[in-house]
Amino acid sequence: MRIARWCFWMALAASGCSASGDGTSPADTSQTPGAGDSSGAGSGEGDGSGAGGQDETFGAGAGTGGSHGGSGSEDADSRCIERAALVYVLSQDNELYSFRPDRKEFTKIGVLGCQTSMHPNSMAVDRDAVAWVNYVYSDDSEGTLFKVSTEDASCEPTDMSLSEGWSRLGMGFSSDLSRPDAEQLFVAGATGTPGVGLGRIDGASVTPVGEFSGSLRGASAELTGTGDGRLFGFFTTTPVQLAEIDKETGEILEATDLPGIETPSAWAFSFWGGDFYFYTAPDEFQSPSRTTNVSRYRPSDGSIDPDYMTNIGFRIVGAGVSTCAPLEVPR
Repeated sequence: MRIARWCFWMALAASGCSASGDGTSPADTSQTPGAGDSSGAGSGEGDGSGAGGQDETFGAGAGTGGSHGGSGSEDADSRCIERAALVYVLSQDNELYSFRPDRKEFTKIGVLGCQTSMHPNSMAVDRDAVAWVNYVYSDDSEGTLFKVSTEDASCEPTDMSLSEGWSRLGMGFSSDLSRPDAEQLFVAGATGTPGVGLGRIDGASVTPVGEFSGSLRGASAELTGTGDGRLFGFFTTTPVQLAEIDKETGEILEATDLPGIETPSAWAFSFWGGDFYFYTAPDEFQSPSRTTNVSRYRPSDGSIDPDYMTNIGFRIVGAGVSTCAPLEVPR
């Protein structure tokens, strides 16, 4: 692996439950990445006071490409625009933010302009830095996907019509180790109890892959994939669990308990810089003053930091990061 090249590896994911908002707000074009409001930086209390923006050297080695594509002149693992190396999160109020985990900075991009009466539930981000957002009716009768620009939060519909156990999803792209630019959108069906397990998006439909195995059979999950072809799930059990998932069968390969991270009512999940980040919030009616906490799990030493950021000022229901994101924290 070439650690200095951003796009060879990792990851991404999605999230969410207990979302609110009607999804009909127009796009807010007054905010752009690197110039928007910042929330949850520093101490993470309230709406924060971080400077926001993006480091000019952050995307070094990632290629320049166009607004939604690679340069076409470099090999596959470097065909990434700078925006594709950031984490993106979606709030319960339909607001899209970029996130720099190493700086603890959220930067507001805008309000999603998706024209739907459904509610935002989950998000994944592809290698072109396009966010794929799952919207669903409150009764889970139907869902769909929208494609959202991470530049200005503008939104376009897709042909996806989701139902029969797949309307409410956990989502994550995962790449192929031999072809880093080849990726697949995997989903976890979270509509029913029990859940239907793992699937993948093929065209305008979901192809079921298989149920999760062992003690996680029937559980729902948020997903994050990696550029080396791995797929992980965030299972909101007690304690919550991180599990690696076999993409061919849905079988659980290995599960890790994460004590100290709350079992949430609204949640999201992403991988960035070698670590996993968990975005969790309790039931808003029972804890109206609480917004999302960000917890970090570091596989390299097994450490869990449940107070990485606390009460950031808004409730996150979706998160995604592309497989162009860095394997190690940039220096």
